[in-house]
Amino acid sequence: MTLVSDPRGPNLHVGANVTIGEGVQFGANAVVHEGCSIGAGTVVGDNAVLGKRPALGGQSTARRDPLPGLVIGAGCTISTGAIVFAGSELGDNVIVGDLAVVRERVTIGPDSVVGRGATVENDTRIGARVRIQAEAYVTAYCELEDDVFIAPCVVTTNDNFMGRTEARHAKIKGAIIRRGARVGGGVVILPGIEIGAEAFVAAGALVTRDIPPGKLVAGLPAQVWRDVPAEEMVDHDAG
Repeated sequence: MTLVSDPRGPNLHVGANVTIGEGVQFGANAVVHEGCSIGAGTVVGDNAVLGKRPALGGQSTARRDPLPGLVIGAGCTISTGAIVFAGSELGDNVIVGDLAVVRERVTIGPDSVVGRGATVENDTRIGARVRIQAEAYVTAYCELEDDVFIAPCVVTTNDNFMGRTEARHAKIKGAIIRRGARVGGGVVILPGIEIGAEAFVAAGALVTRDIPPGKLVAGLPAQVWRDVPAEEMVDHDAG
């Protein structure tokens, strides 16, 4: 007996003005809010929510501008229980893992991965071929350039005042992680830090100051130990 798979799982909800490309598949109980655009060949898992609108607290520093619909490129995978907010844009072949959250006004370049249970907060820019592993926290207003690697349970921060004083509003700034940099498991990065291209941050480090390009750092606080070997550079094979 041949079983024919239904591309639209039970209890699918699709809002108004939604564009769905050819070959898109939906799991059970998926929710697609108004204005979403989903590229061809994308797979949306059970209980995933697309195009959610934020509910902001009174002291939130997030912008409150009207949001356009969520845009998802071709060949993406939005896994079980993942939530991707309105106003964001995912390039082709992006994977958002089970229970991951991608907030509003986030851009993610093609072939990038947001791992299981990871959170990418609002107004963050992520390049191509970026890998964010399970349970990592990428705070608001970060920038991750192409080919960045973020290991499990990494924590980025953006507010030195931790929610107090009005002065913080003008000074909130997330991390800038330059092309090809790698950040090891359990690293904590303080607000406004820049990690240079091809830098390597060893597991468990506390990053309190900018890291030069191509350097390996480790410790509490992180200190430069040595250069990253040339054979580990992103462009080594191309040379």
